[in-house]
Amino acid sequence: MTLLYFAWVREQIGRDAEEIALPADVQTVAALLDWLRSRGGGYASALEDLSVIRVAVNQEFAAPDHAVADGDEIALFPPVTGGAPS
Repeated sequence: MTLLYFAWVREQIGRDAEEIALPADVQTVAALLDWLRSRGGGYASALEDLSVIRVAVNQEFAAPDHAVADGDEIALFPPVTGGAPS
């Protein structure tokens, strides 16, 4: 599985990407985020408040109950805002 980290998530974790072997008991986005947080350090810090984390699985936004599998590309990033003020 390829994990991609963006913006302040990348800064806190200390890397922009990594390849991991998906643990057998990790089958959803929520379980993946819990497992990553359990790694401690920058992972725990970056994933402390999951309400400010967005996840894409294979370049599609994904809900916490979305299935994940080896071979997936998972991106973690903060919400994106923008556009012209009204």
